[in-house]
Amino acid sequence: MSPAMASAVAGRFESSVGADHVQTSSDALQKYQIDGIAPAIAVQPEDAAQAAEIVSLAIEGKMSVVPCGARTTLGVGMPPSRFDVALDLSRITGVAHYDPGDLTISVNAGMPLLELAKVLAENKQFLPLTVPYFATATVAGAIATGLDSPLRHHYGTARDFLIGAEFVDGTGALAKSGGRVVKNVTGYDFHKLLGGSLGSLAVITKLNFRTYPNPPSRRGFLASFSEDSGALGFVQQIAASPLNPALLEVLSPEFAKLFLEEQSPVASLRLDTQAWTVCVGFEGSAEVCERYARDLSGLARTASAQNAVTVHDAQFLALFDILREAPATMSAAAPQAILFRFATLPSQLMALLRAVRSFASSSWMANVVLIRSGSIIYLALLPKENDESAIKQVAYFWKSIGSLRGKMEFNASIVFCPWEWKRELNVWAHATADMDLQRRVKKAFDPTGTFACGRFVGGI
Repeated sequence: MSPAMASAVAGRFESSVGADHVQTSSDALQKYQIDGIAPAIAVQPEDAAQAAEIVSLAIEGKMSVVPCGARTTLGVGMPPSRFDVALDLSRITGVAHYDPGDLTISVNAGMPLLELAKVLAENKQFLPLTVPYFATATVAGAIATGLDSPLRHHYGTARDFLIGAEFVDGTGALAKSGGRVVKNVTGYDFHKLLGGSLGSLAVITKLNFRTYPNPPSRRGFLASFSEDSGALGFVQQIAASPLNPALLEVLSPEFAKLFLEEQSPVASLRLDTQAWTVCVGFEGSAEVCERYARDLSGLARTASAQNAVTVHDAQFLALFDILREAPATMSAAAPQAILFRFATLPSQLMALLRAVRSFASSSWMANVVLIRSGSIIYLALLPKENDESAIKQVAYFWKSIGSLRGKMEFNASIVFCPWEWKRELNVWAHATADMDLQRRVKKAFDPTGTFACGRFVGGI
């Protein structure tokens, strides 16, 4: 967009939101960069009506819009093919409606997750939307990015407790899907398509959730194994038992060494940093938690665990914070760290883990692994600083992943990597998707191709 055009468009945006909430200076726009690409204009509406008006003006001017808020995860996805307007929703914040007795809450897009957690805690409730960057991320950003929570093992992903949404579609119209009650049965659950869409379908303005009562107690159980097969065998035993833990994670020795040593708030647990560690979280009354601890101890003995320990409330919460932030901390463990995410069937987890670790070892880079809920593998490659060959090694690793197609069923993507590398790496190269269906959904929500151009799977 030319400076003259940007100035003319900014004037129209200012008439909608006020001059103080339209930014065009290069210094101000730097904070909205996505993979080194800055917008021509940043706009901050104060409500959904203003957001819709901005989108309508952008459509009229054939401009590309990327919704954003706290901007913590703008690096997820591919660089935008066009980026004219950053639509900053951070002013559209606060609780729109809360019925503690009905266990439902409606919140505006720009509300920070931490503030939402505090509001719910006052009524002894919580939302299992416990994702990386929890202290700064906004609720709409968390939904649009679709990052995992450690609690997905029991509570599912956000789509399982997101019961409705309001948004601006690609025609500039205000729209809604679902409702504010759990037993809403009218219409289609279009709002569930917004999860993980990276803002490519709509501008989220409000979200409705089912909330959950705080459990009386939260505890954990850690068991260590000399080999990955022992750890995953223990996970399979838990899955086959009557136990239904809140979280189930497996940490590689390298993960424990990097994040759970002396400086860690859980250092007193003295985890074996040479072993694979299975972390089990469970919650309920004191009696329920004691039963979990006994049963898990028995399973650990059967599985020939090297060591096993029960972790009580305060220390477990500290461990939970580490696990919640793990994808972010793994991606920051080296100056050019790159984080991959693999999703597969539990029956194929061991084979996939062995394959990707074998490829990683061939790259001569250190690697760190977190396995979530018996089906998700996060693997970070950690190149040495100033390693000029790193991008070539990573590209070869990513290409090698394609050789597994046909041998096992999985979905893979790059979550975080240096943005300069995206010139050579397609982060969605091994994402399983029905592209015809994806394009039809995109066309239905965003017929003019206005939102987040090029960022999603297949260049959508």
